[in-house]
Amino acid sequence: MEDMLKVGVITTTHGVRGEVKVFPTTDDAGRFLELDYVFLDTGKELCRLEIENVKFFKNLAILKFEGIDNINDIEMYKGRDLWIPREEAQELGENEYYIADLIGMKVILEDGSAFGTLKDVMETGANDVYVVVTGDGREVLLPAIKECIVAVDVDNSLMTVHLMKGLL
Repeated sequence: MEDMLKVGVITTTHGVRGEVKVFPTTDDAGRFLELDYVFLDTGKELCRLEIENVKFFKNLAILKFEGIDNINDIEMYKGRDLWIPREEAQELGENEYYIADLIGMKVILEDGSAFGTLKDVMETGANDVYVVVTGDGREVLLPAIKECIVAVDVDNSLMTVHLMKGLL
């Protein structure tokens, strides 16, 4: 399991006073109101930035960081990820998982036979969809519903699935 979780991506600057627009990669953009800091992936290292102010515009969070008061100080970080330590993450409910914990998970069928590896999670309106790459390289889309996902074992990085009719 990763010890850092991605919470957003800087999309662009906002104004000339060092604010940035952030696309949240968390289910709840309001989460930024509860954070005191984030880590910016500069490409070379993770740099801790204290959050001074948070606003919202459409589906984006607008963040202002302490000590960054000029557009030139932050403009170079467009497209860069923002991270938080796992211990700062929100508590998960039953049958909820961090996407970072699912990616790379081994996927098996109910009978125990190997099926593939979970490559990606697509977030849709109704339910998430798991993208699984099978042993022969095909991509199979599995809906993240209880009728299809039998069990998820994060500790052992293992997912057991039931292949419903029409999925292959």
